Amino acid sequence: MVSELDGVLYKEIVEQGLREFPNECCGLIAAEDGVPARVFPMTNADASPATYRLDGKEQLKVFDELDERGWDLWAIYHSHTHSDAYPSETDTRLAFYPEARYIVVSLADRTDPIARSFWIRDGVITEEELSIA
Repeated sequence: MVSELDGVLYKEIVEQGLREFPNECCGLIAAEDGVPARVFPMTNADASPATYRLDGKEQLKVFDELDERGWDLWAIYHSHTHSDAYPSETDTRLAFYPEARYIVVSLADRTDPIARSFWIRDGVITEEELSIA
Protein backbone atom coordinates (compact mmCIF):
# COMPACT_ATOMS: atom_id res chain seq x y z
CA MET A 1 0.00 0.00 0.00
CA VAL A 2 1.26 3.48 -0.89
CA SER A 3 0.08 6.64 0.80
CA GLU A 4 0.38 9.93 -1.04
CA LEU A 5 1.02 13.25 0.63
CA ASP A 6 0.80 16.48 -1.34
CA GLY A 7 4.16 18.24 -1.63
CA VAL A 8 2.70 21.50 -0.29
CA LEU A 9 1.53 19.77 2.91
CA TYR A 10 4.88 18.00 3.24
CA LYS A 11 6.69 21.33 2.87
CA GLU A 12 4.56 22.81 5.68
CA ILE A 13 5.63 19.98 8.00
CA VAL A 14 9.33 20.29 7.12
CA GLU A 15 9.22 24.09 7.57
CA GLN A 16 7.59 23.64 10.99
CA GLY A 17 10.29 21.13 11.94
CA LEU A 18 13.06 23.50 10.91
CA ARG A 19 11.39 26.40 12.73
CA GLU A 20 11.03 24.44 15.97
CA PHE A 21 14.48 22.84 15.79
CA PRO A 22 16.20 21.79 18.08
CA ASN A 23 12.91 20.60 19.60
CA GLU A 24 10.73 18.04 17.88
CA CYS A 25 7.70 19.40 16.05
CA CYS A 26 4.34 17.64 15.90
CA GLY A 27 0.85 17.91 14.50
CA LEU A 28 -2.02 16.23 12.71
CA ILE A 29 -2.93 15.73 9.07
CA ALA A 30 -6.63 15.71 8.24
CA ALA A 31 -8.17 13.98 5.23
CA GLU A 32 -11.28 14.66 3.23
CA ASP A 33 -12.64 11.54 1.53
CA GLY A 34 -9.40 9.73 2.36
CA VAL A 35 -7.17 12.38 0.74
CA PRO A 36 -4.88 14.50 2.95
CA ALA A 37 -6.36 17.99 2.94
CA ARG A 38 -4.74 20.03 5.69
CA VAL A 39 -1.86 20.08 8.14
CA PHE A 40 -2.62 21.17 11.69
CA PRO A 41 0.71 22.18 13.28
CA MET A 42 0.52 21.78 17.03
CA THR A 43 2.54 22.75 20.06
CA ASN A 44 4.90 20.10 21.38
CA ALA A 45 3.85 20.21 25.03
CA ASP A 46 7.11 18.43 25.95
CA ALA A 47 9.18 21.22 24.31
CA SER A 48 11.90 18.60 23.90
CA PRO A 49 14.49 17.57 21.30
CA ALA A 50 13.85 13.89 22.19
CA THR A 51 10.08 13.51 22.68
CA TYR A 52 6.79 15.03 21.62
CA ARG A 53 3.32 15.32 23.10
CA LEU A 54 0.45 17.02 21.33
CA ASP A 55 -0.96 19.90 23.36
CA GLY A 56 -4.24 18.52 24.76
CA LYS A 57 -6.33 21.70 24.33
CA GLU A 58 -5.14 22.16 20.74
CA GLN A 59 -5.82 18.50 20.00
CA LEU A 60 -9.43 18.76 21.21
CA LYS A 61 -9.93 21.92 19.16
CA VAL A 62 -8.61 20.20 16.01
CA PHE A 63 -10.72 17.08 16.61
CA ASP A 64 -13.80 19.32 16.97
CA GLU A 65 -12.97 21.01 13.65
CA LEU A 66 -12.50 17.63 11.95
CA ASP A 67 -15.92 16.54 13.23
CA GLU A 68 -17.54 19.77 12.01
CA ARG A 69 -16.03 19.40 8.53
CA GLY A 70 -16.63 15.66 8.29
CA TRP A 71 -12.89 15.07 7.91
CA ASP A 72 -10.87 12.16 9.27
CA LEU A 73 -7.58 11.96 11.10
CA TRP A 74 -5.19 10.80 8.37
CA ALA A 75 -1.87 10.97 10.23
CA ILE A 76 -0.05 12.10 13.32
CA TYR A 77 3.37 13.48 12.50
CA HIS A 78 6.48 14.53 14.36
CA SER A 79 10.12 15.19 13.68
CA HIS A 80 13.24 13.47 14.90
CA THR A 81 15.95 16.06 15.23
CA HIS A 82 19.00 13.81 15.39
CA SER A 83 17.87 10.29 14.55
CA ASP A 84 16.40 8.23 11.73
CA ALA A 85 12.81 8.55 10.52
CA TYR A 86 11.68 5.51 12.52
CA PRO A 87 9.43 5.33 15.59
CA SER A 88 11.35 5.28 18.87
CA GLU A 89 10.40 3.05 21.80
CA THR A 90 8.59 6.04 23.31
CA ASP A 91 6.76 6.76 20.03
CA THR A 92 5.64 3.14 19.89
CA ARG A 93 4.52 3.02 23.53
CA LEU A 94 2.52 6.24 23.15
CA ALA A 95 0.85 5.39 19.81
CA PHE A 96 -2.76 5.65 21.00
CA TYR A 97 -4.46 5.99 17.59
CA PRO A 98 -4.26 2.66 15.70
CA GLU A 99 -6.53 4.07 12.96
CA ALA A 100 -4.00 6.78 12.09
CA ARG A 101 -0.64 6.45 10.40
CA TYR A 102 2.39 7.96 12.08
CA ILE A 103 4.71 10.02 9.92
CA VAL A 104 8.22 10.60 11.21
CA VAL A 105 10.40 13.25 9.57
CA SER A 106 14.11 12.99 10.23
CA LEU A 107 15.93 16.31 10.37
CA ALA A 108 19.28 14.70 11.19
CA ASP A 109 20.40 16.20 7.86
CA ARG A 110 18.43 19.45 7.79
CA THR A 111 19.29 20.01 4.12
CA ASP A 112 17.74 16.67 3.16
CA PRO A 113 14.80 15.75 5.44
CA ILE A 114 13.48 12.20 5.18
CA ALA A 115 9.84 11.29 5.87
CA ARG A 116 8.54 7.77 6.45
CA SER A 117 5.07 6.50 7.29
CA PHE A 118 4.12 3.75 9.75
CA TRP A 119 1.14 2.02 11.28
CA ILE A 120 1.64 1.29 14.96
CA ARG A 121 -0.86 -1.18 16.38
CA ASP A 122 -0.44 -3.01 19.67
CA GLY A 123 3.25 -2.17 19.70
CA VAL A 124 3.81 -3.58 16.21
CA ILE A 125 5.37 -1.19 13.67
CA THR A 126 4.51 -1.68 9.99
CA GLU A 127 6.00 0.66 7.42
CA GLU A 128 4.02 1.76 4.39
CA GLU A 129 5.43 3.47 1.33
CA LEU A 130 5.00 7.24 1.46
CA SER A 131 4.90 9.14 -1.83
CA ILE A 132 5.35 12.93 -1.81
CA ALA A 133 3.47 14.20 -4.86
